[in-house]
Amino acid sequence: MLSKKVQAALNEQIRIEAESSQVYLAMASWAEIQPGIDNVTAFFYKHSEEERQHMLKLIHFVNERGGFATIPPLPQPQLTFPSIKHAFEELLKHEVFVSESINKCVDIALSEKDYATHNFLQWYVAEQIEEEALARIMNDKLELIGDDKSGMYLFDRDILTISLNVENSK
Repeated sequence: MLSKKVQAALNEQIRIEAESSQVYLAMASWAEIQPGIDNVTAFFYKHSEEERQHMLKLIHFVNERGGFATIPPLPQPQLTFPSIKHAFEELLKHEVFVSESINKCVDIALSEKDYATHNFLQWYVAEQIEEEALARIMNDKLELIGDDKSGMYLFDRDILTISLNVENSK
């Protein structure tokens, strides 16, 4: 059985994962109307779906442990970005925020001596290490490219491969 404190923390994380899915969905929609970045668009859509799956995993866990997972209202995410580089900078900031939130959940689970929840959350800890690493790699590449259009072409061509390589390096 989940303590009220752990349930509240996990419900907050459900909100954050749902919000993450919306943030990346908005990025995907914006990217989709930008010329020549089809793979960047696919990356953001894929990322949005992954965040939704993270939310669902939390919902099932809370409910299976005797708690009640609540579905929160979500704020409107940012809809447009000055550039692809700016969108990826926002992605990194958001992933760091999610990591901090997961760490708070882990801390609460440990303080409540809820070792099952602590164990469950370790998947999220590892996932966030991967997500932050991927976001940093993307930002580093975009920094190297600068305003070079041929560099952006190569970035778009390679983004899905880069993403797969980071996922497979686990």
